[in-house]
Amino acid sequence: MANNLRNSRGMRWFVLSLVSFTMLCMYYLADLMAPLEERLQANLLWSGGDYGFFTSGYGWFNVFLLMLVFSGMILDKMGTRFTGILSIVIMIVGASVKYWGISGNLEGTVQLSIGSWEVLSPHAMSAAVAGLGFAIFGVGCEMFGISANKAIVRWFRGKEMALAIGLNTSTGRIGTALAMFTPIPLVKMTGSLSMPILIALLALCMGLLVFILFTMFDRRLDREERETGSTVADRFKFSDIVDIAKNRGFWYITVLCVLFYSAVFPFIKFAVKLISQKFDISDHFAGYIPALLPAAALLLTPVFGSLYDKRGKGATIMLAGSCLLVVVHLLFSIPSLNNFYAAIALVMLLGIAFAMVPSAMWPSVAKIIPEKKLGTAYAITFWVQNWGLMGVPLLIGHIRDKYCIADTVTKIVDGQEKTVSIYHYTIPMLIFACFGVLAILFSILLKKEDKKKGYGLELPNMSRK
Repeated sequence: MANNLRNSRGMRWFVLSLVSFTMLCMYYLADLMAPLEERLQANLLWSGGDYGFFTSGYGWFNVFLLMLVFSGMILDKMGTRFTGILSIVIMIVGASVKYWGISGNLEGTVQLSIGSWEVLSPHAMSAAVAGLGFAIFGVGCEMFGISANKAIVRWFRGKEMALAIGLNTSTGRIGTALAMFTPIPLVKMTGSLSMPILIALLALCMGLLVFILFTMFDRRLDREERETGSTVADRFKFSDIVDIAKNRGFWYITVLCVLFYSAVFPFIKFAVKLISQKFDISDHFAGYIPALLPAAALLLTPVFGSLYDKRGKGATIMLAGSCLLVVVHLLFSIPSLNNFYAAIALVMLLGIAFAMVPSAMWPSVAKIIPEKKLGTAYAITFWVQNWGLMGVPLLIGHIRDKYCIADTVTKIVDGQEKTVSIYHYTIPMLIFACFGVLAILFSILLKKEDKKKGYGLELPNMSRK
């Protein structure tokens, strides 16, 4: 066992870096359209509803076709290597369709009509095709997310598990940060609204090559564990779903997950325009402020992960992060709070919450559910989460268009006069705050269940040897 790869500290961290690089590329592709919302509205004639529809596409197949649940079954049946490569290929296909939808090549070639009645205009078809691509991408994205988590749990169980998951999550936040401030300069340099997607596609292809390198080391670990008899069989059984479904603690953490992420990721999708209009700054510069959120998470997620590994208090960390979430969104909802420095401070506070909850949540699932069922458990959690990631952008987009339009103005966008809507964001931010209040409730229920069942969520992750 002394020569086992996972007992080599250097090898564990090297393997983590391989997985995390692909995670970075994945998150960059997932979030890079957020700073371009106003340009989509101006150049492709998308409405706020079109943008919300496109953003909701991420969860279509995962939710309605249960693709995430099937992904978990594939993961527990076929293992992390096969599932990880499959997920990246799916992401590449989906991002290619998304690129086609955004590229502006649909007009005159693809539209839906019945007789003389145009069912989908070219701009609506653009949103539909981009949404379809995002839906395909979302299947691969969530499949890779659960594969990465299971791979890290395997390599780091009994060691620096929460820190490793936190670092992996933080690397993904780098991708989100890059997605906040690089797309607009790329569009200005090239004159192409779809150029950021093309660059992100090339990066993801590099991520595929890097993950293939990971599979070589993981296969070697398999051989070593077979020789020592310590391997965990990756065999899915339908009874696993029943066992997981009976676990109350698992459902508390799953509901907490969807509530928390529904108050963060949809906020990021709308944040650039929110900050640009609420604080009266250009969308180019406004993109740098939401980028502070993943930057703060990048720095602090490993800190909270390491705290969980060494000191425990996982359920308490989740509760504290949920409380901070409510405070931030309530303050954002105040119309008179429009000071530029307040925007920076609130985004940084949200970044702290964004570091606290995931750094404790994902390792806690591994404490509640046995490793051989972990892929399916993560898949169910991600599936429920996708209801929020799909539904909340649709809800916010609809509410903005119906209740939050304060004015319409003519602006110069990339050298051209365009008519854009000016929104007020009090109602959307109050909705996000309500998600946070519910997250607090389920954090408290999780703490009580942990005390009752003894899952060890308040205990350290690292084995004391």
